[in-house]
Amino acid sequence: MGHHTFPAADADKLEDATMRYRHCSAEELHWAIDPDPTDSVVDLGSGTGFFTDDVAPHVDEVYAVDVQAAMHDRYREKGVPDNVELVTSGADELPFDDRSMDAAFATMTYHELPGAAVEEVARVLRAGGRFVIVDWTADGPGESGPPVEERYDADHAAAALREAGFSVAFRATRSDTFLLVATLDGE
Repeated sequence: MGHHTFPAADADKLEDATMRYRHCSAEELHWAIDPDPTDSVVDLGSGTGFFTDDVAPHVDEVYAVDVQAAMHDRYREKGVPDNVELVTSGADELPFDDRSMDAAFATMTYHELPGAAVEEVARVLRAGGRFVIVDWTADGPGESGPPVEERYDADHAAAALREAGFSVAFRATRSDTFLLVATLDGE
């Protein structure tokens, strides 16, 4: 993982609801995360907060994590909900305590995450916590999103999740994307 990051200069494209919801609707993301109003959730590769904004009304707090401070600047311009904290960090060294989060999600960013990110998410999630990944599939045509050679398929992502101590609870592959819902094993 970790081929590139989305160019901050193109951040306006991340606010294109027609394109973004074509690959993952707010309802589908809400279903996959299955949030509780008291949850603390991490959005990995939050960008301009497009999907963060969909999750925020349903949880206590969301940590919008992005490696690019410029993406947070764009998010501030459009307005950040009160229960969202912007965190400039790589996903391989999250600044959260062990077992402090209830859920994490990565929408169209799994292919950008460093190799240690899945293990790091396992560190910060409570046992039974959910990790939701929606990303471009290597099995897709490559007409949208990153080049096919920079993508992974659902098998690769599921194997990485299992290796880090997750059980895959749901899996779907569509023409351009895949969706995985995993829960962290343990007590």
